Amino acid sequence: MGKKVYQMSKNKAMNLLRLASEQVPRGIYALEKDKVIEMRNDKCSSVSQVKKLKRQFKKAGFRVYANGVD
Repeated sequence: MGKKVYQMSKNKAMNLLRLASEQVPRGIYALEKDKVIEMRNDKCSSVSQVKKLKRQFKKAGFRVYANGVD
């Protein structure tokens, strides 16, 4: 999505997250903090790598949307 910022309803944002989750089978596809969602495409080669990234972002105060773990 680049550096663009879009304003949308929570429902539309959740639909976008659902679509994004389909594109990243194992990795982080979004972060959320202070009602702002940052779309990501962090693909990981192992579950342990996903867990490590997830812990790092959670320590920074983000809600992490990820696949391939939990």
